[in-house]
Amino acid sequence: MKKVIHRADTRGYANHGWLKSHHTFSFANYYDPERIHFGALRVLNDDAVKGGMGFGAHPHDNMEIVSIVLDGALEHRDNTGKQEVIRKNDVQIMSAGTGVVHSEFNASKTADVSFLQIWVIPAERDVTPRYDQRTFDPAARENALQVVISPEKNMDALWLNQEAWFSLGKFDAGRTLDITPKTAGSGSYLFLLSGELKVDGEVLETRDAIGLSEYDQAHIEVIKPAEFLLIDVPM
Repeated sequence: MKKVIHRADTRGYANHGWLKSHHTFSFANYYDPERIHFGALRVLNDDAVKGGMGFGAHPHDNMEIVSIVLDGALEHRDNTGKQEVIRKNDVQIMSAGTGVVHSEFNASKTADVSFLQIWVIPAERDVTPRYDQRTFDPAARENALQVVISPEKNMDALWLNQEAWFSLGKFDAGRTLDITPKTAGSGSYLFLLSGELKVDGEVLETRDAIGLSEYDQAHIEVIKPAEFLLIDVPM
């Protein structure tokens, strides 16, 4: 088994006043040659945007972009005509493909919005840009892993242009679970949103993360009530 541990306080950080952003992987002005990606997982930004503020129209191409709102509401607009609001328990996927221009603004004028923006390198390049969004029942992740993104189009999850799975979990203290790779050659990246876990003997606290590759099975013990995101990607 290979492990990489990313502690919360080792992430890149940018404070623009209206935006506070922690970067798990190299992004914008934060660069660490040891933290470019984990397999096909390229970006994991932990963002907080003040009321009435946001990211103006900007382009992307050939990237699978996932947004998961943790608190508040985020308004999305793009040049395909899409205009949506993403709220807690919503997950958004955008295939940038041949190119898309979009903006993201806090849907509230007063309250902050916090969300994760995650980029995954696509399996197929230059696809037609695509947008999808879904609300997921939080009860389905109580002491269970709830798959919210999958490469399988017939699943009750959003589809991603890559052999990648995203799962959300919310577990009580004292619970245990085992995880295994989704496919031969894939790795698992666990980002702890809150609480405390022990993953294969490594203790993780809020906003810590661990990447596992070349493994058959890993054991997770929940030390304090925990919520986390598990991302499985090709290495």
